[in-house]
Amino acid sequence: METRSAAAKKKKLSFCKENELISDHHNIDRITDLPDAILRHILFLLPIKTVAQTSVLSKRWRSLWSSFPDLDFTTLGQSLQPCSSSKTNPLNCKDSDFITQVLNNRDKHSDIRILRFQARLSFSRLNGLIRLAIRHKVQELDVEVFTEDYFNFPRCVIASDTLRVFKLKSKRPGFRLPPSVMTSGFRCLHSLSLSRINLCNQPSLSDMFSESSFLLLKKLSLDTCFGLKHLRVGCRVLQDLTLENCFELQGLNVLGSKLERLRIVKCFDGYVEKSWVKIDAPRLGVVLWEHNCLSDNVSIETLSYMHKASIGLLHEDISVAKLQSVSNLFSALSLAHCLTLESNCIEILSNNNYFAVYLHQFSNLKSLELHTGFKKNNVPGLASIFKSCPMLHTLILNIINDFKTERRQWNKDLWEMSNSEEEKYWESQTQNLKSFLHHLKIVKIHGFLECENEVSLAKFLLKHGKALEEMVLSTGHCKARHSLQRQKIRSQMMGFSWASSNAKITFNLAG
Repeated sequence: METRSAAAKKKKLSFCKENELISDHHNIDRITDLPDAILRHILFLLPIKTVAQTSVLSKRWRSLWSSFPDLDFTTLGQSLQPCSSSKTNPLNCKDSDFITQVLNNRDKHSDIRILRFQARLSFSRLNGLIRLAIRHKVQELDVEVFTEDYFNFPRCVIASDTLRVFKLKSKRPGFRLPPSVMTSGFRCLHSLSLSRINLCNQPSLSDMFSESSFLLLKKLSLDTCFGLKHLRVGCRVLQDLTLENCFELQGLNVLGSKLERLRIVKCFDGYVEKSWVKIDAPRLGVVLWEHNCLSDNVSIETLSYMHKASIGLLHEDISVAKLQSVSNLFSALSLAHCLTLESNCIEILSNNNYFAVYLHQFSNLKSLELHTGFKKNNVPGLASIFKSCPMLHTLILNIINDFKTERRQWNKDLWEMSNSEEEKYWESQTQNLKSFLHHLKIVKIHGFLECENEVSLAKFLLKHGKALEEMVLSTGHCKARHSLQRQKIRSQMMGFSWASSNAKITFNLAG
């Protein structure tokens, strides 16, 4: 028969064994058992110095670090000013020494997939870092550099047969491209992004982006090119082209049978005579043409694959030649499905009677977004645009309220039929806008302040929009003394007869 003390001893022994099993279960290193590919993916989400610290854990982790393929050193600079700035700061010399050490101690048989860093350093030091990366057969190289003087483009990059993506951004003052080598290399590069390039007195480089130099290039981005006056881009497989801040540009020739996306922002010299643009890219589907000076001659083949376009032109005195250029631009984009027009573009269309007659039809357009100050002179221009969009489904109107332009507040007495000039004008356009009014389903007006122009338009669309389903009017805050007037206007808009029985109107308070 088992004594009481023996039973207690047995129970205690059983409890201790249970605790040992639980302790062993909790001490199992499940992370180390994961495959290398999963561990590398987890490490890629961590800051680079944290990844480096894992090398002290074991031989396995040391091997993972020495062969880690994705090296993002841009997180190093964030510790310099964590509170005063949200922008990433350039590396100091100590950090660039760390990059050099990492690359020198790397497994010689492990290639680098991605290398990113920012640095304030000399050209010789920069060249040394890039040479080390090329030696490790880097595939994507992303460099942002601060130097004391202009430097030459690193020649070792051009000879690389593994580099697929290269981004070089010079914060200050910029870099030069050596003509002798730029026209003979880059046969393996798929994506190139260059920022702050000095091309002064180097006219031969205007034709460097050709098929012979960039056989496989699919994406090209050029930002802030000093001295760039003429540019020809003729890479056969190019799909995406961006030009930005090329203020001295006078002539642009783009030839690309596979080009799908074109973005031109803040380019062209507005003071030079006879500037020109020629684009032959039949598969172009997205065009972003924003804040550019008008060219005297624009030649663009009709774009049958056009899906999305955004147009923003700098407002200026327009010659007859430039009027024709604007017309040619709209003609080329006439098959777009989505279109955005910036405020200066609305001003050009509003101030020239030419477009009331010659504005091309956007027969495929389903979504239209307009940015406008909605002054009195804009009303005929808007009517011309609506007339050119017979199949429009969605209209988005962003009213710019800078409070510099006086806009008449709506007077309750103007609700009497056809009592205001704007109402009379819109009523006179009913027949011209018949197709537009029969297809429009959604209207969104942002910056709606119950001024005469916008209330007249909203009334007109509600009164004649037979297919209208939804109207959203987003308003701002108003002073207490105006709140009663606002409420009266809203009540009156809800009170008269609408053309569509399915229409709903919503008033939103913008943040």
